[in-house]
Amino acid sequence: MIMGGAGATVFYNLKQRHPTLDLPIIDYDLALLFQPMLVLGISIGVAFNVIFADWMITVLLIITFLVTSIKAYLKGIETWKKETIVKMEAARASQSTGSGMEEVEYKPLPEGPGTGTQSETKESEKSKVSIVDNVYWKEVGFLFAVWIIILGLEIAKNYTTTCSVLYWVLNLLQIPVTFGVSGYEAFNLYKGRRVIASKGDADATYKLHQLVLYCIGGIVAGIVGGLLGLGGGFILGPLFLELGIPPQVSSATATFAMTFSSSMSVVEYYLLKRFPVPYALYFVAVSTIAAIIGQYVVRKVIAILGRASLIIFILATTIFVSAISLGGVGIADVIEDIQEKAYMGFENICTYDA
Repeated sequence: MIMGGAGATVFYNLKQRHPTLDLPIIDYDLALLFQPMLVLGISIGVAFNVIFADWMITVLLIITFLVTSIKAYLKGIETWKKETIVKMEAARASQSTGSGMEEVEYKPLPEGPGTGTQSETKESEKSKVSIVDNVYWKEVGFLFAVWIIILGLEIAKNYTTTCSVLYWVLNLLQIPVTFGVSGYEAFNLYKGRRVIASKGDADATYKLHQLVLYCIGGIVAGIVGGLLGLGGGFILGPLFLELGIPPQVSSATATFAMTFSSSMSVVEYYLLKRFPVPYALYFVAVSTIAAIIGQYVVRKVIAILGRASLIIFILATTIFVSAISLGGVGIADVIEDIQEKAYMGFENICTYDA
């Protein structure tokens, strides 16, 4: 379901531009830093999903979603206040020049240290360009390479005996692949050869501990995503906002990374025979249509109201509703297991029978 929605959203975003800078709306350098770590975390999380009992997963889901939604709401309120200040200043400037309120044009609020120039904003108002010109093909190539290699390792692992030497070798081979690509991007950021330009600060420098924390954050997001059956975007979205990435870019980049990770989750759960294919295809179709409609409607509403913070509130609300609904279903299942006196401890992945 998440894979279908993320894939449709990415296709829509491939032509979109950054709200205030002359850049794609997807930050490919940010994705290259986080996505390999996210995929590695997904593999670990899927294994944990087999090992952990259902009640453990339910508790973790509720806690993770509630904390994430609260932080997202607080970030949304902060962004809303900044937007209000910008709109008030624009209104005063318009009145002082005698042009009137109706001529005040909304300019998306940059979240980074830089404010962007007027020429950058006007350039970005082209809104859409061709996919060929808007995609950073080198970075995308690296991301696809990681995805294909990890996918190949997962498929090969399916033809080995669980917990055999070859099984663990194939698992461990994921580490140099993912760390190699994320390490390459982190090294370039550290040396100043690359920059997370979507923040609007072209002269930003990155300390070693910052980059290490970013990579750890990607792994944690992947573990949580794999464990709970998500794509990791619910964690990356709020994390990118905390890093100062504008809401539109944060949403687009998190969804881009989530497309790789959620598709990886789908393959791994399929190999574990943990979901029925017709049931999954139905949700893929529904979520794809919903994502296309949602992207169009949200962009129109933002253009009318001049509030990019709406993206943050939508994200926070979705996470909160998910916590209540999924948590409620999980609690009901746990109560049923208790009544039936079912085993509720850890499973042995080496003896797991799909």
